[in-house]
Amino acid sequence: MKRDLQLIYFNAGGGHRSAAIALQEVMARSHPEWTVHLINLFDVIDPEHYYQKLTGFAPEDLYNLRLKRGWTRGLATELKIFQAMIRLSLPKLKNKLQLFWQATRPDMVVSLVPNFNKVMYQALTEALPKVPYVTVITDLADYPPNFWIEPGQGQHIICGTEFAASQALASGYEQKWITKTSGMILRPSFYRKQEVNRLLHYKELGLDTDRPTGLVMFGGNGSNEMLKISKELSAHQLIFISGHNTDLTKRIESQTTLARHVAMGYVKYMDHVMQLSDYFVGKPGPGSLSEAVHMGLPVITFRSAATMPQERYNTVWVQENKLGKVIPSIRELRCAVEDLLNDLPLFQLHVQKINNTAVYEVVEALSRIMHNSSGQVLNSDAPQN
Repeated sequence: MKRDLQLIYFNAGGGHRSAAIALQEVMARSHPEWTVHLINLFDVIDPEHYYQKLTGFAPEDLYNLRLKRGWTRGLATELKIFQAMIRLSLPKLKNKLQLFWQATRPDMVVSLVPNFNKVMYQALTEALPKVPYVTVITDLADYPPNFWIEPGQGQHIICGTEFAASQALASGYEQKWITKTSGMILRPSFYRKQEVNRLLHYKELGLDTDRPTGLVMFGGNGSNEMLKISKELSAHQLIFISGHNTDLTKRIESQTTLARHVAMGYVKYMDHVMQLSDYFVGKPGPGSLSEAVHMGLPVITFRSAATMPQERYNTVWVQENKLGKVIPSIRELRCAVEDLLNDLPLFQLHVQKINNTAVYEVVEALSRIMHNSSGQVLNSDAPQN
């Protein structure tokens, strides 16, 4: 049966759009009868781009700039201010969303974004009360209140960890509204795992095949913290991925180090680069940690006052599953790398126990939800506060 789905994302951090693209790719193969639209939320609530005209920034740009510069302290307070602004603007935002959904009339709306799930749910249920609304949490945990999980809504929630599912239960949702998957959404290319000729690539990159290689990555735009890592791990062979930050790539390349440091910009097939690596170093982003673990790499990540609030639980997940090391700062990085390499086979064994097929599980769950909700008014049995 033909169905029209909307996957709602925005570009803050990059992981939301990446998850939407991954789902769209799987849906195109498993459900060719579905028409899947990727919808940038800010194109709906600010179609004239007034915010960008006023400030010179797209709404997500300032956030991404802070990640790029490593300016992440104070984000917890700023998040509360941002959420208060959403509450104050709720009637206007809801009206724009209602008009959009009345015009487009989807059969299902899937949110891949935090903070806006209350206003989007209310707008959809008032405009199209029979259309299911689903939130797919693209973090390993919620950061309550009012981040991912909104109590009292007759909607489905898809969680990638037991902890996130327990948070949904604690918020008043019955088990029937909650779907637990095996992890975060990864691109399908991570499951194809085309074999990479490591010896050939090492020769091309000037890497020593007899030395372990670390992969350093801090999101799609890199971070200036990578320059500090290059200095701290001067004697360790490393590959740096700085994404779209070409200036950072050049600065890493220009540093003098004892061991070979390879600096790359944007990489289309990250799974190929991960096959050239033995361990991962980076911020505790849910996507990058999950990609590394899926590709068999133990991880070293950071937790401090500068860690973004929604990513703090990710370090707990690393420790509880014995997937690597969590350290407070780059000053401890050299010892952490040495400790990890000394026990590398043991960490690799723990990493191999994680079996993540979430991207396929989410599509299966959405298919089931759409089938079961056909013709029903979903908010008739909403969980209560």
